[in-house]
Amino acid sequence: MLHGFDQGSLELRRSGDGATRLSGRFPYNKPAVLTDGGRRGRPRKEVIAPRAFAYRVDRPEEDIHFLVGHSYDRPLASRGAGTLDIQDTDDALTFEARITPEMTGVSYVRDFLAAMGAGLILGISPGFRIPPERAVKDAESVAEEDPAEGMALIRTVHQALLYELSVVTRPAYPEAQVEARNWQAVEPAVLPIKRRAYAWR
Repeated sequence: MLHGFDQGSLELRRSGDGATRLSGRFPYNKPAVLTDGGRRGRPRKEVIAPRAFAYRVDRPEEDIHFLVGHSYDRPLASRGAGTLDIQDTDDALTFEARITPEMTGVSYVRDFLAAMGAGLILGISPGFRIPPERAVKDAESVAEEDPAEGMALIRTVHQALLYELSVVTRPAYPEAQVEARNWQAVEPAVLPIKRRAYAWR
């Protein structure tokens, strides 16, 4: 699974039924620096193209989870449970998660809400996979950065399978509000992300 990150504004509201509602957005076409290249390598950046997650987002029967730190052991809401709404536009993927009163009594949920209230967890990271090439030929592309801006390799994700959104401490995409993302590649040292299923090719 690949993970993407972004820092932004996660909005928290209490509703009359005792539930806690969280809303946020993951902006498209915003480059994230995945690695600065170290002492000898080249920087690598990633861009998520508009509606790159449309395949699963546009299918209501496909469950998508809202998690703490990409851990399926720490769920907050899900589309299958009717507690996660996702909207997709050309500008951003936006969502609203409803944390039920029953869930607010769970210890890791209380810990998350306390950390968020203290301003320690404000990022969003999508967890996704790149579809196999036999299914989608040009799901991703890699290009050279404009020399006037730098020397990075920039990967653009055109189509990806979104499985979850996570709240994280340190996102890669500064404009994202409570966001996450994932990768594909063959150089394990490039992306030191736990439980990575893919990396750069």
